[in-house]
Amino acid sequence: MVDRGVSTLAAPAPGAPATLLEHLRRLPWWVGVLGVWGASRLVTTGILLSFAARQGENAWTGASPGYLDFARLWDAHWYYIIAAVGYPDELPRDENGLTGESAWAFMPVYPGLVRLGMALTGDVSAQGFAAVAVTISVLSSLAAALLFFVLARRWLSAGTAMLATALFCAAPLSPILQVAYAEALHLALLLAALVLVLDRRWVALPFVVTVMALTRPSGLAFALLLVLVWLWRWIRRADDPFPTIERVRLGLAAAIAGLAGLAWPGIVALSTGELLGYIDTELAWRRPYLGDVELLPFTPWWQGAQWWAGQQWWPGPALPGLPWSAGEVLGPVILIAVLGLAAAAFALPSMRRMPIELRFWIVAYSLYLLAVFFPQSSTFRLLVPLAPVLGAIALGIASVGSGRVGGRWSPRVARALRIVLTVLALAIGIAGQVVWVHLGWWVDGYDWTPP
Repeated sequence: MVDRGVSTLAAPAPGAPATLLEHLRRLPWWVGVLGVWGASRLVTTGILLSFAARQGENAWTGASPGYLDFARLWDAHWYYIIAAVGYPDELPRDENGLTGESAWAFMPVYPGLVRLGMALTGDVSAQGFAAVAVTISVLSSLAAALLFFVLARRWLSAGTAMLATALFCAAPLSPILQVAYAEALHLALLLAALVLVLDRRWVALPFVVTVMALTRPSGLAFALLLVLVWLWRWIRRADDPFPTIERVRLGLAAAIAGLAGLAWPGIVALSTGELLGYIDTELAWRRPYLGDVELLPFTPWWQGAQWWAGQQWWPGPALPGLPWSAGEVLGPVILIAVLGLAAAAFALPSMRRMPIELRFWIVAYSLYLLAVFFPQSSTFRLLVPLAPVLGAIALGIASVGSGRVGGRWSPRVARALRIVLTVLALAIGIAGQVVWVHLGWWVDGYDWTPP
């Protein structure tokens, strides 16, 4: 359903000459999205290049690397290993027999496409990898921007959907969409899947979800989304018919999504002979924080909250005389407060106007993160699939001053305020990119904040 209650531009009077803005409005929607995406990529590229020029020598590149070298830091090297030589036959182990970090933590679709591109170009060097990987990411980011507009247009006016797309392209984590990471490809597949959910195309959906689930971990979360949609349709079947054939198709789509979410752990188990090989590999990344622990659902965030709050964030000696660790209490309190605020956000008018399917996705993916992931600096990257929230933010901005006939805000003041809020939101996004690249992507000596 398209929201037609928010109009950002008044129609010209009959016979009046068309303004430049009116000419722009008559262009196809994809031209506008392409312009927004292109402008945002220029800004983000400038930010990345400015940091690359000041980048010191590190484990992956020399000092002041070019763009392609700067785009293959961190986990991009794991993708290079997979694209170049594939996955190892065995899980590596340390001197204590514990499973170490390995390529098995990374799913095969993105490096598989990169491997194909490297074969076509004939360049198997690290720079050849970066050229192909970044090209795939940039093209995927364009597809994601187009699909984001299509998704937003399902429930927002054209102007508000374009504003949401601008927020999407300028978001603090948008630099991840043009480096050698799988996020851009995964996001494009996710947005395509969400469009199919809103359009109730249950036959095509499993194909997209299967590829998506083998690009980044998300299949189980999407299966939960589809279960919630099935239950919602069943409860409301008197008002919204839910015929048997659709029940079967949606149920099968949910089952296939669940199997897709379990496929990679199963492949790792069969390939290495280790039943819990994938989980053990993932746990290797959190061992520096917590030591050797097992994965118990919904405990990682509690443990992480205690660990992070227990760190000393100020110079000088730690506070003496406390009968318990401050982190054991402060961390969970902060975590509960943040989760409470996130839950309360669903009561906002713009969130209530979001299609229930998208709200189910936000809930399902958030529960998935809370169940299995450990909070660290890379957690911000894991929040990228929650991008549909930007539609609600855009609607909130576009709704400022609407419906106040005879109120204290004149249309001109309300329009000016919407412009100010739009500029402020975009500025916050761009400033957030600078902060994230500095804290996450840029390597500053012994850097313990991977993106």
